Amino acid sequence: MSSRFWADLSNDYEKLFETEIGYDVIIYAGEESDIKEIHAHSNILCIRSKYFRSAFSNDWAEKKDGKFILRKPNISSHLFNIILRFLYCGNIELKNLEGIDILKLLIAVDELNIQPLISHIQEFLIENHNECLHKNPIGILDTIYQHETFTELWKFCLEKICRKPQIFFNSDKFINLKAPLLELLLKRDDLNLSEIEIWESLLKCCFAQQKIVNNPAKWNEDDIIKL
Repeated sequence: MSSRFWADLSNDYEKLFETEIGYDVIIYAGEESDIKEIHAHSNILCIRSKYFRSAFSNDWAEKKDGKFILRKPNISSHLFNIILRFLYCGNIELKNLEGIDILKLLIAVDELNIQPLISHIQEFLIENHNECLHKNPIGILDTIYQHETFTELWKFCLEKICRKPQIFFNSDKFINLKAPLLELLLKRDDLNLSEIEIWESLLKCCFAQQKIVNNPAKWNEDDIIKL
């Protein structure tokens, strides 16, 4: 007969994380104005993530007084603690985080190569925080575009933009859209924009990026060449 006591095991590992008994990793998380020191155990981190196996290898590792030193200024201490709690006991709570913080958490777990969370966080964002796309559609889409593993979020955002393109094309930041992203959108068959609207958007973007006045009467030869 085989018995399983997963809850007890998870609770014990959570206690280990909270008490820091026997820690051999010091993580400096956050930017200079808000750096926090976090303690962890290398064996647990290495078992749970390929990133940490590489980070604590002889080629990468920084050690001081027998402890591994890891510096992550691009991940806040709050988000790092959420990630570590998951690595120790398999628990994660997202409902108290704002949409933008959940996106930052997703970027962090992608960097740390924590595969189970990449899919889970994407699903949570889509189901509970898809309104954050309205606040900064250009910036969010650009962020997602830079991460190949964000496939579910990428598909969701593109489909939503194609259904309601005004959210995207009427944004003040549309002129900052990178050319590859714009090309991807314009090639989609389900983009709900007329050819005239597409053309007007392209001109708006072109004028802004080339710093040309939207008045042909004021164009010089250089402006025409740019266009």
